[in-house]
Amino acid sequence: MSQGQQPVREGEERYAALLNNSNAVRAITSAVEGTLGPKGLDVMLVGDRGEVIITNDGVTILDKMDVSHPAARLLIQVARSQQKKVGDGTTTATVLAGALVQEGVSQIVRGVPASKVVAGMQQGIKMACDSLRSRAKDIRDLNDPLLAKAVYVAGREREEIVSLVMEAAAIIGIRKLQDPSYLLADAVTAHEKGNHEVFEGLLLRQMPLYPHDAPVLEDTRILILHDALEPESLDEEVLTTEAGFARYMDLRERFARDLQGLAELGVGLVLLEKGIHPDAEQFCMDHGMMVIPRVSRSDLARVSAMTGAVPLRRTALHKEREPLRRLLGFTPRACYDETLERVRISSGAQKEDPFVTLIVGASTAEVVGESARIAADAASALQAAIAGGILPGGGTAELAVSYELERSREAVKGMEAFGIAAVAAALRKPMSQILLNAGYNPLEKMEEARAAQLSEGCDDMGVDCDTGFVIHYEDRGIVDPAWVKIHGLQTAGEVAAAVLRIHNVIKMRSAHRSED
Repeated sequence: MSQGQQPVREGEERYAALLNNSNAVRAITSAVEGTLGPKGLDVMLVGDRGEVIITNDGVTILDKMDVSHPAARLLIQVARSQQKKVGDGTTTATVLAGALVQEGVSQIVRGVPASKVVAGMQQGIKMACDSLRSRAKDIRDLNDPLLAKAVYVAGREREEIVSLVMEAAAIIGIRKLQDPSYLLADAVTAHEKGNHEVFEGLLLRQMPLYPHDAPVLEDTRILILHDALEPESLDEEVLTTEAGFARYMDLRERFARDLQGLAELGVGLVLLEKGIHPDAEQFCMDHGMMVIPRVSRSDLARVSAMTGAVPLRRTALHKEREPLRRLLGFTPRACYDETLERVRISSGAQKEDPFVTLIVGASTAEVVGESARIAADAASALQAAIAGGILPGGGTAELAVSYELERSREAVKGMEAFGIAAVAAALRKPMSQILLNAGYNPLEKMEEARAAQLSEGCDDMGVDCDTGFVIHYEDRGIVDPAWVKIHGLQTAGEVAAAVLRIHNVIKMRSAHRSED
């Protein structure tokens, strides 16, 4: 039997594919919904070789699951899209997608055409997103207390990680954090031998030549080559002639002059995309240069952006001294960290375009991996909050919007109203699941929260998962970035619409099968 498949009841044959897909989506949703909220628990992922990952990060769980059902794999795209675009809220987005599918199926099996349900859902999602945007509070300063609270929630109340992220943000500055092309989460690196640290600069994973004898470089220039550090080569046939051998010796002498020119220019750090000639290796050792071969092109680009170095080809070393000097980068300090087994390259006082690395440490590889995921979520939440503002968390904003949609539904003529009703019902799912994970009756507590929202005239009234009392979430610091909620709802709606429109599932012929 396929994953999540249940027997089709009599009279439902025409909905067989829809119900089968719905069951598969439900199976996937159930794998992550238990992690939602402050009382959510972790999931243990076990590999076929006994490797273990313990996490409550939605996208990690879904990425590592063994999933074969095509509709279930569609749902996983929700978490991946949320992770790629926002970096946080993957579990909530997945739960919302599952709820939209379930509510849509309920309307379709009642006799509402799938096209009408999908059209209504699209209207409802647009209305909900517009409402969420209008309710968001802007973040104008890194010292805004709501920003720290959003990072605290995304960081799962790990104060040491929150402090790490806020310290890094202060160094980076709000201008760079507002740049969509910059992702603070990419600056997070995990190491089981390290301690929590914000380092102003970059860490390179590649090892230098002779790491234990690597020099500590101060105020040094950097050469980056998209090439090997070696003399130009000649074909073996050319070397058999006297003129060819003379040409070979000229190239060797020219290469020696190029190396000497690098030393005269004060080059101390050499980063290579490829390897290094033994003569160049010895020269660099004799002149106190640190050489790091086989550096990835992405890392070379990062170092180039930070230090101002222009990546060169080998022939560029023939340039005159002054033009070549302008193509070199600069760092106030570069050294090999034996504890982390990484090369540290400091950015120094480059405040116009600062670079940071968030080093997250722990005692074991399993723990440090989860800590790094938490730090990345917190960093992503910080940037999302700056980009789109803050909303009350815990599903309270969605609860308020769901009732607003129900009122709007009454003014909609046509069967699209059923799709809007499906969105309204699905928006209550995050709070319902959080309350369920905390051990409360969701129906009872959600009614209490909604009654409090109406009586107080504010959206941030929710249930304290410790006491069960209704509280002001914003006063307690329970807030989320608006962009996390909005993008999650949009992505969930797109995937739910795709699943609901599937009438039949047909296996394709193998691409390797020969035609008759």
